[in-house]
Amino acid sequence: MNTTERIIKWRDLRHVDTAVSEPRNPLPAVCDVSVTNVCNAACDFCGFSREKNLAGPRRYLDPDEFARALPILRRRRIRYMTLQGGEPLVHPQIASLVASATRAGIQCGVITNGWFLPRHIKQLAAAGLKRLLISIDSADMREHEHNRGLRGLEARIREGITQAHSFGIEVCASITVSRLVRYESLPETLNRLGFDAVVFSYPRREAFGSSSLVYDEDSKLVDLNTDELLDALNAIARLKKHFRVMDPSAALDEVARFVRGERQLVPCIGGSKYFYIDWNLDVWRCEAWSEPMGSVFDLDRLPDQREPCNACMMGCYRHASILMHGAIAVTDSVYALGRGQLRTAVSLLFQRSVAYSLWALSVEELPRASLMSFARRMGGRRSTPQTG
Repeated sequence: MNTTERIIKWRDLRHVDTAVSEPRNPLPAVCDVSVTNVCNAACDFCGFSREKNLAGPRRYLDPDEFARALPILRRRRIRYMTLQGGEPLVHPQIASLVASATRAGIQCGVITNGWFLPRHIKQLAAAGLKRLLISIDSADMREHEHNRGLRGLEARIREGITQAHSFGIEVCASITVSRLVRYESLPETLNRLGFDAVVFSYPRREAFGSSSLVYDEDSKLVDLNTDELLDALNAIARLKKHFRVMDPSAALDEVARFVRGERQLVPCIGGSKYFYIDWNLDVWRCEAWSEPMGSVFDLDRLPDQREPCNACMMGCYRHASILMHGAIAVTDSVYALGRGQLRTAVSLLFQRSVAYSLWALSVEELPRASLMSFARRMGGRRSTPQTG
């Protein structure tokens, strides 16, 4: 069964859950927002490359409409947001977008190629930027610059990271699994550039999905076979001993099961606790989904989409699903218990997937968060142990 067929199969299933018709789960939610489809880079594996034809006209998210949508997102419990592209820093009012999200009580991050970062980081910090992710394709920065088509990019990234640190902003490298990556060489490069952590995304080759189809289906760099993908996942797991890797170990294992065609343990939270919003302000369950949920201005009336789906291996959704699934089940169980539905409350908790998620959260994510908090209190950002 191919990925398109899996999407259709899971979408057509109607999972009966008594908690769905009740008040929405109170846990915070996440969304990614594409603010433009324009990019100044020429990455081989990216559909937004400047050397490839745009699917339609150039688009930029309207700042006024975005600000009008933020109270609606807040009511849907969105508390964390990442602005992406294209290249988000080509948006002429990117700092204004960050400021609007901050004023709405939403922690805002940006993922960028870093070229315009020295120009914008001061304004972004003043606007309330909380997280900064910079795309890196290779441990060899000459190879990285060649793939990006941006000669001199390394120096701009270093300068941007230095400035970000001066404003107290942690910086994470965002690396797409591809044939350019030499995992054993990454720690030296990432430390030299000044990165605090690294997160990996896993290549998608679907020829369908939302208005933001990031990966180019014709690129050979991300056309990895099963063995290559499994080798990459094992290399990422080993890297945790040498650098701070944000991919949860349980998520790496779940993606490996997907690659091998095995049964998945944790369903995706896309459409309930994780959303994608495009520059038209349409809301999607995820970037790979075949149709939008609707306009962001109708979000108050749009039900959560909680039909189980494991049809792709998008890293951000995999990571969030692993870490949030158990907590979602616990709070749903509390709601059921409050309604006197003891059997439902118990059945929500006693699932292998719930135990797996809670284990991942308790043994990896919570200790790591405590360590980061302690390091910040002690003023030891750069002395934080580089482990997973």
